[in-house]
Amino acid sequence: GLVIDGQTLKIIFQGGLEEKFLELTQHCSSVLCCRSTPLQKSMVVKLVRRQMKVMTLSIGDGANDVSMIQAADVGIGISGQEGMQAVMASDFAISRFKHLKKLLLVHGHWCYSRLAKMVIYFFYKNVCYANLLFWYQFFCGFSGSTMIDYWQMIFFNLFFTSVPPLLFGVLDKDVSAETLLRLPELYKNGQ
Repeated sequence: GLVIDGQTLKIIFQGGLEEKFLELTQHCSSVLCCRSTPLQKSMVVKLVRRQMKVMTLSIGDGANDVSMIQAADVGIGISGQEGMQAVMASDFAISRFKHLKKLLLVHGHWCYSRLAKMVIYFFYKNVCYANLLFWYQFFCGFSGSTMIDYWQMIFFNLFFTSVPPLLFGVLDKDVSAETLLRLPELYKNGQ
């Protein structure tokens, strides 16, 4: 692990040592930045995003973490004693740090699998509808007449675009929460 303070980060950023700092951090299993300013926190996140081309996640519980949360791809705010500024600036909010495991492993897995299925569903729905219109043009001799009344087209899109995401969002859980917490490597299967 690596523990680095704000003074050292100041030297790294002013001295142009960002690449060496990243090279060092890649050999560590965890990196902890302590006693650093909000600007330094956001600069570390931006450096990792820019140089390593990876997705970043920032977790904070106070107003001093807002810039870091906003610089990351995904921001998680922990509501606590320091106020609600981090929660207001974040993408997700949790009440305690211990809920982070369930947010990432369980809800992250479910969200990923639901989104993947819904992308395929919308593609399939649109391909079916376009094929229907295509073959109808042969039937009507390419006259340009409408196959479906306007109100039926509205209900088709309303029904097939709004109901399935609601059902998937409520009912689709491919693996139980207990199994996902017990086997965290299941998150990688969908990717």
